[in-house]
Amino acid sequence: MIGVLIVDDQQLLRRGLRMLLELQDGIDVVAEAADGAEALAMIDKYRPSVVLTDARMPGMDGPALVAACAERHPGTPVLVLTTFDDEPVVTAAVAAGAAGFLLKDTSPERLAEAVRGVLRGELIIDPRVARLVVGPRSPGPDGPGPLARLTPTERVVAGHVAEGATNQAIAERMVLSEGTVKNHVSSLLRKLDQPNRTALALALLKWQRDS
Repeated sequence: MIGVLIVDDQQLLRRGLRMLLELQDGIDVVAEAADGAEALAMIDKYRPSVVLTDARMPGMDGPALVAACAERHPGTPVLVLTTFDDEPVVTAAVAAGAAGFLLKDTSPERLAEAVRGVLRGELIIDPRVARLVVGPRSPGPDGPGPLARLTPTERVVAGHVAEGATNQAIAERMVLSEGTVKNHVSSLLRKLDQPNRTALALALLKWQRDS
């Protein structure tokens, strides 16, 4: 059973999300919190499998919760719910290492699929959120772009990372060991100067589009 903690400052939305998720097989809402500070206490107490949080809240907001959770509970993925105009908050949550982003109009089935996906290690990003963060197309670089510094194998791995694939899935696709893929991803993070896998995936989407 996947235990979910719901974090939102509006009680009505929390209850609605609880009802939607608990209709899905294999998902149980173990607790609710009204802000990030309360959520951290709930994580300590209930040890949820996944945290589902609103991006904007009074006090400790979504990005701050993501950062705190990454420090105190690095194995607990945080899925962020946002709106079309939350680009600064989403960008902050990306930098903090959120496991995924969905818009608030997401269907119950897609929400449940995302909860299961982030628990498997997949990167879940609604395409509309990706477009919000990546921004409009920009002119290509005068010289070689960032992807030019990658090896051929790293370029293939980068393509799979941009799709949100896990290391295990990439290893199966490329017939490599999972450890080898992990090393390639670490190299990508270092060469492309990205703080985490989420930021890397969004940067890759932008560079691939603009190249």
